[in-house]
Amino acid sequence: MDNSSGVGVLDKAALVLSALESGPATLAGLVAATGLARPTAHRLAVALEHHRMVARDMQGRFILGPRLAELAAAAGEDRLLATAGPVLTHLRDITGESAQLYRRQGDMRICVAAAERLSGLRDTVPVGSTLTMKAGSSAQILMAWEEPERLHRGLQGARFTATALSGVRRRGWAQSIGEREPGVASVSAPVRGPSNRVVAAVSVSGPIERLTRHPGRMHAQAIIDSAARLSEALRRTG
Repeated sequence: MDNSSGVGVLDKAALVLSALESGPATLAGLVAATGLARPTAHRLAVALEHHRMVARDMQGRFILGPRLAELAAAAGEDRLLATAGPVLTHLRDITGESAQLYRRQGDMRICVAAAERLSGLRDTVPVGSTLTMKAGSSAQILMAWEEPERLHRGLQGARFTATALSGVRRRGWAQSIGEREPGVASVSAPVRGPSNRVVAAVSVSGPIERLTRHPGRMHAQAIIDSAARLSEALRRTG
């Protein structure tokens, strides 16, 4: 068998998963694609099903299981966080403002990485902070590309409107002026995963006195560039 690791059962399990990568397969299809004996293919597929790495479709055919999506998401998050540090530090240095990275978690958003201003008034949000999805430029970003039903629910009680989010989608960035906290302005842009879905928001925030009432004019391009760097990191497989 090519690409043998020396651990036969793992090599065979990998063959089964690789065969399912191209789509659903019956047991006979698995046997044909892998070259495994029928009892072996069946035993491995059922064992992988137990661990949620394989599942069945409506016709009873074997398909890739939900556990693989969970592991892929975790790997993507690790890649995102590994890249975020230097990207946010660079963003802070070129804008002179605190920079954050947010991910959506249910009906809230969580700050998963940040780079503080080195001097003066610090406006950063500590890593691990949970903030509302009803206000703020990063909330707008994390909401703007949602499916219509979830978008409609999320707009209930929000400080921004469907029209505002339409503008966000058109521009590719969002700004807020005193929306979440009086006196604070922010600008955010989307980070996209391999499937082009928005998975995070890069943000810069600071006092309105510094960012002005038009913070996007000052910083949108720098934030878009930083978000693009993070999106590119997620697209890389290595």
